[in-house]
Amino acid sequence: MCSSGTTNDNHHVPVGANTTSDTNGVPPPVMTATVEPLPSESTNRTAVVRNETSTLFSIVALISIFLLTSVMLVYIYFNFPTLNADEKKFIKLPWNITDAQNLGRVLEKHKDQHKVEVFVSLVFVYIFLQSFAIPGSIFLSILSGFLYPFPVALSLVCFCSATGASVCYLISFFLGRGLVYKFFPEQAAKYASLVLRHKHNLFSYILFLRVTPFLPNWFINIAAPVVDVPIMPFYFGTFIGVAPPSFVAIQAGKTLQQMSSTSGTWSWGSVALLAVFAVISLVPIFIKKRLREKFD
Repeated sequence: MCSSGTTNDNHHVPVGANTTSDTNGVPPPVMTATVEPLPSESTNRTAVVRNETSTLFSIVALISIFLLTSVMLVYIYFNFPTLNADEKKFIKLPWNITDAQNLGRVLEKHKDQHKVEVFVSLVFVYIFLQSFAIPGSIFLSILSGFLYPFPVALSLVCFCSATGASVCYLISFFLGRGLVYKFFPEQAAKYASLVLRHKHNLFSYILFLRVTPFLPNWFINIAAPVVDVPIMPFYFGTFIGVAPPSFVAIQAGKTLQQMSSTSGTWSWGSVALLAVFAVISLVPIFIKKRLREKFD
């Protein structure tokens, strides 16, 4: 005998499914999660090998570029005007004030008859040092003040600094991204955050970095393309930014030139000129203070 009124059907409901239905009686779809497969050990090993290969290629390419430009430097040396034995021993990269003074005396002696050779040699060596972040450019700034009038020396220093820094920028752009993040991860991350913070006035920020010792100049050069600083504000920010600190170096060169004068006398004009340079040397302090107030 069958009981009337109700039926007892067994319904199997998925665990975690929503048992409520909408007003039309249609149950909602069951949501399922898609699990992404974890990268295999072979995939990770391939990525590591690829990164190591890229790093090795960058290092080999960088060494090749350095050797090529070094050959050009040797060519300039052997095609320099004829020097006697006493002069040749002073033809070297200046590493201190005495080296710069001795080299300045030799170059000044040949500057009138070989203006182009002396000028081109100084420019090439300066750009070479800046391009590969080699110390010593400060003494070439002093040497520029020793050899040339102040406006010429300042223009030379600004041009060589900006051009050499831009060459370093381009080398890093094509070869250095992996190297920067491999060897300077924390500094690169910090620099990137600062660039992002000041992305709307990068020219002024590069100017600020050049005037103040907030970051080393060599690190600014190699990390700028890695953190997406455009080349134009980088170049012109460097060109103008290196001018105030260069005042002091050029003034030192002028002082050495006065001390090396054969006359050995100090005219009132010389004293006035050095006084002007002393005042100019205070300009970096003023600019540094104003820029720090802007970016702090």
